[in-house]
Amino acid sequence: MAVIFFDIDGTLVTEDERALIPESTREAVAETRRRGNLTFINSGRTAFNISQKVKELGFDGYLLGCGTYIEYQGELIFSSTLEQPFCRRIADAMRKCSITPVYEHRDGYFFDDKCPVSDGLKYFMETFVESGIDVSRRVEDEGFIFDKFVVWCSEDTDTELFRREVSPYFDIIDRGGGFYENVPKGYSKATAIDFILKKLGIPISEAYAIGDSMNDLPMLQAVPNSIAMGGAERIYPYVSYITTPIEEDGIANALSHFGLI
Repeated sequence: MAVIFFDIDGTLVTEDERALIPESTREAVAETRRRGNLTFINSGRTAFNISQKVKELGFDGYLLGCGTYIEYQGELIFSSTLEQPFCRRIADAMRKCSITPVYEHRDGYFFDDKCPVSDGLKYFMETFVESGIDVSRRVEDEGFIFDKFVVWCSEDTDTELFRREVSPYFDIIDRGGGFYENVPKGYSKATAIDFILKKLGIPISEAYAIGDSMNDLPMLQAVPNSIAMGGAERIYPYVSYITTPIEEDGIANALSHFGLI
């Protein structure tokens, strides 16, 4: 029995306004499960932000928030929660940095109106609204808390202050274009894989991971069978196989190559 870990954006779903899931992907995921293999989402997204159309593909579990939340067969089996006073301290520090944050909790996003509004945030907000995601929560809310967060930097950002305040507690992942993902130290897509393999008693030799971006590196480097989607040149040096692009049957070709379908 093999275990396959999938990223979402750019891997299962196209990274454009269509958010397309190719039919060949649907068929490949269904077929590998019919053969007795396990399938997991392994994403930086937090739990509330997994769309129904992704869930409908069929997965045995979800490793979310870069390893801070793990669900198996509908049951939450691990979660890591940051304390609210610490969350507020980080939010105060980000205001001093002149940076644009979005705070991600498993139940929703929190925004800060006292921070600059970047073009990236505007695009995210428009996408969220179109997807029906609640964008009303704010840092000032009584229930403000987060599991991880992202930021956009600009020419006005005090990047030294940002790194000084964040790096002792979070791994800072450069997503490119001044966009950074910040994950609590000790957690990653790799730690999530290690946790679930030990939980299920499955050897690492039977683990496969498929991704398309630099934040997938921990996941890809954690398994012997790592797959880059076609077009994801930045991660080509780190994987054992390069499949075709997402809309050229990338998932189906990858699973076929390894005999998983």
